[in-house]
Amino acid sequence: MNTGLEHSIARALLDVGAVTFSPEIPYIFTSGLRSPVYVDNRVLVYHPDAWRAIVEGFQSKIAARDLRFDVIAGVAVGGVPHSSALAYATRRPSVFIRKSSKAHGKRQLIEGGGVANKRVLLVEDHVSTGGSALEAVKAIRAEGAVVECALAIISYGFPAAKDAFKQAGLQLVTLTNFDVLLKQTLERGELSEAQLHVIRQWFADPHSWGKQFA
Repeated sequence: MNTGLEHSIARALLDVGAVTFSPEIPYIFTSGLRSPVYVDNRVLVYHPDAWRAIVEGFQSKIAARDLRFDVIAGVAVGGVPHSSALAYATRRPSVFIRKSSKAHGKRQLIEGGGVANKRVLLVEDHVSTGGSALEAVKAIRAEGAVVECALAIISYGFPAAKDAFKQAGLQLVTLTNFDVLLKQTLERGELSEAQLHVIRQWFADPHSWGKQFA
């Protein structure tokens, strides 16, 4: 575990506002889940120094774990900028996985090139339930590719998501985690101990926590 990398990535995310907190007035996800935490890694492409740190962080993880792959695949849409930049940096072919096939043209889920009989490294920007990443894995494997590892900038770390990845035979490797990020936020004075307690309650049981605002 590279704690130096975890802390530097957490600082980068906070510096550019990729992760924000609102314990008193929670955000509402598309799924309807209420959350005191919001992750928007799409802003990273507007901040080249932070984005460079992300891509170099992925390269560091690849080297440290000796990950072997032929193709890098990004999960649309959030993972695509990072997968493309990583593919460019590592001089590997790049594809991206649509959430659903187009209703016209070739009507394919995987764009960019073929993955049959290739080892594919999946890249996602953020993992919450893991649904998008796991659907992408199904599409890749259906084309005859091998995919055993997914890289993500950060994950909520929900137990259900961990179980889903395990069941799918997919290893999830993240650049940082929320324990590190919350400690960084507390040190900056951007959260009080009381607010931090609320956020930890949400992490423990996000579905039940949100019912108080219904």
